[in-house]
Formats: sequence, structure tokens, C-alpha cells
Amino acid sequence: MRDVNFAMTQTQKVRLKRALQCLRDCSVASSPVIVADTIPVNLEDNILKGHGTAELEGEVVATLCGAVERVNKLVLVRPFRARYKPEIGDIVVGRVIEVAPKRWRLDINFIQDAILMLSSMNLPDGIQRRRTAVDELNMRSIFEENDVICAEVRGSQNDGSLHLQARSQKYGKLEKGQLLSVSPYLVKRRKQHFHYLEQYGVDLILGCNGYIWVGAHSDGGGKNEDFEDLSAKLEDKMEVEVSPLAPHKEEASSVPLGTRENVCRLANAIRILSLLGFNISMELILDTVVASVTWNTTVRDMLGGEFYTRIAEREAERRSSKRATQV
Repeated sequence: MRDVNFAMTQTQKVRLKRALQCLRDCSVASSPVIVADTIPVNLEDNILKGHGTAELEGEVVATLCGAVERVNKLVLVRPFRARYKPEIGDIVVGRVIEVAPKRWRLDINFIQDAILMLSSMNLPDGIQRRRTAVDELNMRSIFEENDVICAEVRGSQNDGSLHLQARSQKYGKLEKGQLLSVSPYLVKRRKQHFHYLEQYGVDLILGCNGYIWVGAHSDGGGKNEDFEDLSAKLEDKMEVEVSPLAPHKEEASSVPLGTRENVCRLANAIRILSLLGFNISMELILDTVVASVTWNTTVRDMLGGEFYTRIAEREAERRSSKRATQV
């Protein structure tokens, strides 16, 4: 749990303290250890010492604070909190910090910047061809500094740099929304990180790197269109001669007030869950949004002490009931 700077009454502080204590008691972490704790194992079973463990004076000790996990003969320590460690195929959200020759440098909440090569993304005209000098000169017409981009981790190169790719129509520039930053360990890897909430008219992208995008749903990005349909639309709308790399500029459209309110409500729900230290999942986000509507809580009041306390109390009650049924 993080320290909260909400203005809270004494009653709310007592309620919150009781709820947080209940959440700690209901923690499902098994065999928690700290650094230098001894892990009870039988060395005669030829166990494998995994991440977070080491052998010292004939005993296996923990080198991290976390929970002990056993997979067959493998013993490892899973840290409670950890920095983002990229894996191939991860969906990440980043911000462009530099436009360099044939590449963009992105901040993805990692120990080093990521690189998106010009050759690792689809061209706006939809044609598969080699990149030319003209394409390189027009890179700023695609992405420029401070643009928010969604991409996929391609892997690390020999020089240690992390490379991304955006070869699918669902990747690209993100607009008309909010970029949120949470601790990466709160976002678990799942099969689906792209979500379209039709009832709210909002797109939600849960980046594995802890950057989360909440924005108005857009059909123009090609996320829900086939490649052939997108190419046909571009060819029909191109009436003037433009650079091969220049994207088609559509007329700016304003976001309806209701959609903007939904974006802010979803963003505040994620902020509350992050402050409480809960895993950020689609189900829990929607559950928090529904609770705010049911309790007639305004978007602004969602970041107040009362709503924060009620969410903690509700989650503590839910976990207590689940634990009681399992016993």
C-alpha cells in the first residue's frame, strides 16, 4: 500500500486502517521470506536453485524479499515488487523522446530507452516496400516528440538495446486520452491487453511496462479494420499528391462530453487501484467504475478519502468471504 495524501477524517482513517489490516491478513502469499532467510529444502533431492536463491554454508537462502515458489525440483523466490523486465511479445505503451536517423527512441518505463526502427513498422500507405531516403526525411510526419505510441517488444540486440515493432494495424499513435503510470508489477501478462469498452465508448490498453492508456474509441486507427479495407479507404481519400510516408490527415473531431467523463472515471478507478496496491485487471477496473456510479460518486470525488476507504473496505470484505468459503 502506498502513502495517501487524501484529506481524511479521523473516522475514515480508522476505517481504512482496519480494512488494510484485513487485507494483509487475507494475503495469499505463501512462505514469505526476506533477504538471508533460510529456505527449508532437502539438498539430497537434487533441487534446482532458481531466481532469488543462493547456496550459503550448505543451506539455500533467499536473496530477494518475496514468496517462495516450487515447480517440481525448481525453487525460486518471486519478488512482491519488481521493475519491468521486457519479454518478447509484450504489449507496451511509450512516449517518443527523440526522432533519430531511421529510428524513434521511446520511454517505456525501463532502465533504458527502447528503439522503434523505421523498418519495423507499417507505412501509412499500406504498401510493403523498402524504406527510402524520402521516408526517413518524413519521419516526423508519423511520430514526433511527446507522441504516445503502442508497440510490441521485438527483442534485444547484440548491443543491449531493446527494440520494438509495430507491424500490425492495432499498433501506432494514441490520441484523445490519458496516459497513466502505475507500478509494472501490478499489470500481469494476459492473453488480451487491448480492450474496447463499447458501453463507455473507450479504448483501454494495459501496457506490460506499467503505462496504461485510456482514450476515446477511434475507428480511424485501423484497430478493428482489415488491412485491405484500410488500404482502400486511403486510396479513395488521397486527392492531392503527398509524400509516400505522410499519413492521411483527417478532420479533427471533438470528443463528446459523456465520453470524456467516462475516460476520466476509468482513469480515476485505475489510480485508486494503484494506490491500494491491487492488481490492475479489466474486471477490477470495471467493478470499481460500477461502484462509483452505484454510490453516486462524481468523477472528482473518486479521488477523495471516502471513496478510497469504501473501495478498500469492499475488497477486504470480498477477500474475507472468499477465504471463509475455502476454509
